[in-house]
Amino acid sequence: MSEAVLVEEDGAVLVVTINRPEARNAVNGAVAQGIAAALDTLDSRKDLSIGVLTGAGGTFCAGMDLKGFLTGDNPMVEGRGFAGIVERPSAKPLIAAVEGYALAGGCEIALSCDMVVAAKDAQFGLPEPKRGLVAAAGGLLRLPQRIPFHIAMEMALTGDRYPAERMAEFGFVNRLTESGGALAAAKELALKVAENAPLALAATKKVIVESPEWSAEERWRKQSEIVIPVFGSKDAQEGPAAFAEKRKPVWTGE
Repeated sequence: MSEAVLVEEDGAVLVVTINRPEARNAVNGAVAQGIAAALDTLDSRKDLSIGVLTGAGGTFCAGMDLKGFLTGDNPMVEGRGFAGIVERPSAKPLIAAVEGYALAGGCEIALSCDMVVAAKDAQFGLPEPKRGLVAAAGGLLRLPQRIPFHIAMEMALTGDRYPAERMAEFGFVNRLTESGGALAAAKELALKVAENAPLALAATKKVIVESPEWSAEERWRKQSEIVIPVFGSKDAQEGPAAFAEKRKPVWTGE
């Protein structure tokens, strides 16, 4: 039996692949545990700056493995939630590379990522109401933050599929590619991001993700708590030194 999740390193980029193409990469317990373990690795390694999450066999993820769920297979991971990601994604940036379907839980996994690269013929959707269910793995919480409110409401209530090109019009997709090109384009974007200092990247993500919940009175204080340690890091010394010496910086994540 092949591994449910494959992990590959490309410099400072960790590529995580859901590897159940025979089931359209539906999430079962093995997939959830594999993604959670990969995110733990990404979070703990100083030499890794960003992750790319994709699916094998020409599709991203068709959601929860309903057959497995009915037999007691648990697609949840304590502390990270469904698919090992939706309740606590990586502290470092994540890019979803989407081919084929990103439906139900698959769409919610994409929503857990910070950027989305998708093939033009990819499709997104939250079809849970069509099955008597609710998109409770972050879909209803995150979708209105990513696209206009009324479009999010329509998408969630109809359960219809939306093509990647239309999702790009809403600002949901960062980059569109030809079919089969999503992973390569996502890795290209990830490598560009990974040229920057890892501590700065993680702090930048944290401020962007958390600041909408901050009051006007606490904004600057909370931002300072996150960014001041970065300014005192070794990498903050290396960046200006490399600039002055006209060379590429060598980041240590310290």
